[in-house]
Amino acid sequence: MLDALSLCARWFRAYQNSYLILLSIWPRLWGWIEGIQHKSKATTPGWLYRCGAQPLFRFLRDRRPDIVIATEVGMCELAVLMKRFYRMDFLLAASCGMDVDRAWVQPEVDVFIVPPGDAAGRVLAAGAPASKVHATGMPVDPAFATLPNSQSARRKLGLCEHTPVLLVLFGGAGFGDPDKILPQLQRVWHSVQTVFIGGRNARLVRELERRCQDDPYSRVLGWVNNIDEWMAAADLLLSKPGASTVNDAINAGLPLVAFAPLPGNERRLCDCIEKWQVGCWARHTKDISAILNHLLSSPEDRLRLRENAQAMALPRAAHDAAEAILGCWQSQSREKRGAQTRVRD
Repeated sequence: MLDALSLCARWFRAYQNSYLILLSIWPRLWGWIEGIQHKSKATTPGWLYRCGAQPLFRFLRDRRPDIVIATEVGMCELAVLMKRFYRMDFLLAASCGMDVDRAWVQPEVDVFIVPPGDAAGRVLAAGAPASKVHATGMPVDPAFATLPNSQSARRKLGLCEHTPVLLVLFGGAGFGDPDKILPQLQRVWHSVQTVFIGGRNARLVRELERRCQDDPYSRVLGWVNNIDEWMAAADLLLSKPGASTVNDAINAGLPLVAFAPLPGNERRLCDCIEKWQVGCWARHTKDISAILNHLLSSPEDRLRLRENAQAMALPRAAHDAAEAILGCWQSQSREKRGAQTRVRD
């Protein structure tokens, strides 16, 4: 497992992370830029990739991998350049998410791992051969294939078995403003256990702990490695709509209330959440309490959202993707051996 960006030049890492500055000071501008990138054949000029990623290229040339799996579009573009300009001979698998950027689709990609439906259709429409497209679903932790029932999960996690559980996520990086979220939760009139997970943002976790210290029905956590169990225990999820979070919620059959999406990918995912009817999008902060009160008052609507999510769930996606990638590699290996035999003959 490699963080490819950590192996690139320092100035290139700064360039790639500069979007965080735009997100904080001018999110609409970043949304406009990201929208252009989403539809373009490249997210970054090739010459800039080649200049900034030389340490990464040397690292991979030294190790001569047989298979490279790219789980982010920029890494896919870098791997494409390695094959195109440096003649590296490896099988390249692109593990695309729910919202597929056009730049994923390059002739050097040997296998596309995509969710079925809209995502697979966009990859095909961009010109990927059908033989390369494997609609196995977006890979998810195998733990989602064997989730405990809600009562068992609550007992293990120390939650009351008979009171609804609201799980509040701020994403792995911990984006979010407690000053906007907590007043909305105070307007929820149902008795509910609230679990906040602040990710790797220690300052956010400390702020949530301070604000919730007098509430016996609230619990604040940082980064957790058992999100599958927390999702199994919950009745509703209130979260920023990152692709991994949405995918996890679908595989847990957990109705999702999305809030504060970042411009670009997350905002497009909000449209998908409503199209698929697996949750609701709180377009304004003031909508959160009304949506939560409605869903907590309506077991029928929660069940409908849960059943829609369960119908889309593909908890074996990682296993099926691995089989597809290895099958393609074995097929290519046989073809290469056959070609070598024909040359010798």
